[in-house]
Amino acid sequence: MSYQVFARKYRPKTFDDVLGQDHVVRTLRNAIEQKRLAHAYLFVGPRGTGKTSTARILAKALNCTGGPKADFDPNEDVCVEIAEGRSLDVLEIDGASNNGVEQVRDLRESVRFAPARGQFKIYYIDEVHMLSNAAFNALLKTLEEPPPHVKFIFATTEANKILPTILSRCQRFDLRPIPTDLIAKHLLHIASEENVKLDEAAAWAVAKGADGGMRDAQSMLDQLVAFCGDHITEANVLDVFGFTSREKVAQLASTLLSRQTPAALSLIQKEAESGRELGQLLGELVGALRALLVAKLDPSADGDGIPAELWQGLLSAADAYPPDRILSAIDVFAETEGRMKWSTNKRLHFELGLIKAIQVLGEVRLSDVIKVLAKGADSLGDAGIAAAIPAVVPSTPEPVREAAPAYEPEPEPEYVPEPAPLPPPPAKVWEPEEERAVAAPVSSVPKRSLDAITSRFDSLIAAAPEHSEPPPPLVEPPPFKSAETAAPPEPPKPTRAAVDENFHRDPLIEHALAALEGRVVG
Repeated sequence: MSYQVFARKYRPKTFDDVLGQDHVVRTLRNAIEQKRLAHAYLFVGPRGTGKTSTARILAKALNCTGGPKADFDPNEDVCVEIAEGRSLDVLEIDGASNNGVEQVRDLRESVRFAPARGQFKIYYIDEVHMLSNAAFNALLKTLEEPPPHVKFIFATTEANKILPTILSRCQRFDLRPIPTDLIAKHLLHIASEENVKLDEAAAWAVAKGADGGMRDAQSMLDQLVAFCGDHITEANVLDVFGFTSREKVAQLASTLLSRQTPAALSLIQKEAESGRELGQLLGELVGALRALLVAKLDPSADGDGIPAELWQGLLSAADAYPPDRILSAIDVFAETEGRMKWSTNKRLHFELGLIKAIQVLGEVRLSDVIKVLAKGADSLGDAGIAAAIPAVVPSTPEPVREAAPAYEPEPEPEYVPEPAPLPPPPAKVWEPEEERAVAAPVSSVPKRSLDAITSRFDSLIAAAPEHSEPPPPLVEPPPFKSAETAAPPEPPKPTRAAVDENFHRDPLIEHALAALEGRVVG
């Protein structure tokens, strides 16, 4: 028999063998036991988390002898055929190579036929997100109302590429990345079954490098067995895959927290020259800082795989920093990781990020100054603050000085009403020459009258306003109207009575009447 790799040899066969997906296993078990089977299932998750294995186990539970039942015998011939891909009732289709409308039409034609041996005809489509939109639309009607003997199982790593109309017709199960400690335990179990001595540190290093994927970890273990033989150490894992040991990660984190820039740069240089993957080293460093941050917020948290003696040293070095400072350093390394992903000179960006993180840890902020001042005030207390403040009152008493008299405001002068204004002088009228000659001269006016006139002028000048009132606005004359537009009004015609009266008042007529002693009759 040909050699079979660990990923296929130790593939889960029953629901009990599935690791790290308890929420999916429990739901499927209850659905089978309660006869609440859906017509379409969708398994979503990263690579190596058990999507295909779970789909095959579900197919075994549905088509096993006496099924559907959750506890079946994986060694019976029906289950063996499904596990090996030889069953006529379980069709596994690759969505990447069968993504056209023609393949979906063939599938719709075959759906009408009854299963050959089991109770259900199961269609498993892997990487279903690779189907085209036309193929998805062609599958919609069949997927929504399939025959009662048909079940669909889909698997994908990118659920966002599947049409919402397909998602709404399926029961979705999200498979999570498998924890590191669970992968390490399973690797130790495989090594014991294969008579291989695997150190716990080596198993942890492999599990850490697998990043939550069981299949990746099993493939790495298979490669290590071919490289090392019967005994695998942590050094072998680091040499083969370029990983960094936990001691190196803890040492780099310690130099970062102690702000020893030359030592940290020298450590990065040695790791780069020895062929280590700097991106993986940066990820390990960020993981260590994240563990320190969680430990500050939750003292019961563990060291994320770092040995106990190294973890205690990191905790002591991190006591000098508040959680927000460590969080700032993590932000710096997150930006550095984004730059390193697309750069050819990864070492340069790693070193720049490390220097910037050390500066962030050592900078003094305004919040630190406020905390120091508040802590100093609390330590002094009331007595200390009173002693720290210099005395203002001298020890020797000063001589008593007489109090200065209180300020008394000067009395306001009594109000004296102003004298009544003199009447304006009469308007000057025309006088004959004789009267003007007889007028008295100024020297003949009494002195008392002159004084009264002078005081009156002074009072008028004092009472005059500082600013004169503006002159009244000029009244514009009415607009000129020409003779063409407006003719002047005609004078009224005199009546007969007015003519007779004016005739009698004529001076010539009056003089003639007086000379002749006549009178006007009628």
